Amino acid sequence: MSTERAFALPDLGEGLTEAEILAWLVAEGDEVAVDQPVVEVETAKASVEVPCPYGGTVTRLHGAAGDTVAVGAPLITVAETASAAAVPRARRETGPESRAETGAATEQTTVPSTRKGSAPAGGNGAAEHHAGSGAVLVGYGTGSGARTSRRRARGAGGPPRSTMTGGPPPLRDEPPSPGPVRVVSPLVRRMAREHGVDIATVPGSGEGGLVLRRDVAAAIEARRAPAHRPDPPRTHRTPLRGTHRAMAEHLERSRREIPEATVWVDADATGLVELRRTLNGAAPEHPVSVLALVARIAIAGLARFPELNAHFDQERREVVRFDDVHLGFAAQTPRGLVVPVIREAQGLSTRRLSARLAGTAEAARSGALEPAAMVGGTFTVNNYGVFGVDGSAAIIPHPQAAILGLGRIVRRPWVVGESVVPRPVTELTLAFDHRVCDGGVAGGFLRYVADRVERPDLLLGDV
Repeated sequence: MSTERAFALPDLGEGLTEAEILAWLVAEGDEVAVDQPVVEVETAKASVEVPCPYGGTVTRLHGAAGDTVAVGAPLITVAETASAAAVPRARRETGPESRAETGAATEQTTVPSTRKGSAPAGGNGAAEHHAGSGAVLVGYGTGSGARTSRRRARGAGGPPRSTMTGGPPPLRDEPPSPGPVRVVSPLVRRMAREHGVDIATVPGSGEGGLVLRRDVAAAIEARRAPAHRPDPPRTHRTPLRGTHRAMAEHLERSRREIPEATVWVDADATGLVELRRTLNGAAPEHPVSVLALVARIAIAGLARFPELNAHFDQERREVVRFDDVHLGFAAQTPRGLVVPVIREAQGLSTRRLSARLAGTAEAARSGALEPAAMVGGTFTVNNYGVFGVDGSAAIIPHPQAAILGLGRIVRRPWVVGESVVPRPVTELTLAFDHRVCDGGVAGGFLRYVADRVERPDLLLGDV
């Protein structure tokens, strides 16, 4: 005898509320095992394979490639056989700590449920039924050891949740039903607050009238969008998806919230170029990049000007400074611009830092970086010189306080003593949050970096 179980899109972490289906790894009628990857999805952070905690026969795929699915919405339905169900049940009933493990698993429901009762039919449910499995990602493990749980608020009751989020739903003319506003995600509340939308007036398209991000986005668009006019001939529209859409929203927020200013200076890079040539000649198997050298100088500069290694807390109106430098760097990938982070970069040697930058950039280009590797930066460097340009008024990655930019190194006339000679020259720029520091700090930091680009030997006095 078999029991049909609907597996919902699990909480993928980092506050993500939806994912786009890239490709199904199974088809209806296929037999799947417990924890077998069944679908590849793309979030705003990365693409991942999602395993199914049920074993049996696939009876329904709730969506096609290209559809967007909300966290907690049905993803796949499996007719679970008695033998498949017995495996995780046996795991749960063995061992002296089985009762504690079962209790822990019940606490690990990671998707919001809006049904009454102790056994919700919608949502994930996997963690409640399988102590040895759950809605986790490939590579994160499904053992019975303790796991960090992220609990979401539960709503009241309601009809089944809608499945797809393939575009904003049309706003309904009728007023919302009376009663408390049904909002689970704090991101949805903040989005409404930042755009001046009264959340109580937004009709929800989720289960039981749950207000989702797409509902608020539709309300915002309806308020500011002019009457629709057909596009002229030979016009093309391309929807933003995945990483590109996430970066667009991130940069838009940065421009909206951060009162940035930019300072810049030209520097004679002769010393930097010669130092790199010497280092690479001494150990060609461990090459050092120009970006790594500038990043090393910047890290030393942050020790002298710690005001720039900071975040600005918008809600509490506070500057948050950090002792560790979690170094972000801009990387261009086939999926768009991303800003991976090198943790505790101040503890790395110049060669190790160069290797980490190169390895992380390659992982970003191949799409192998985990979402956690692209958040938490405290200061960012950007080598836009690789695109053949001299300068840029860069956008600060929110909520960081500054970003250092490096232009191309090109031979230009330079005054040396009483003579004008050709020298390799680069333009350095620093965009900074004026709420965090003033021009004296920003200018002092940039001058520190420029002086050590020109004379890298000065760095020995600071390490």
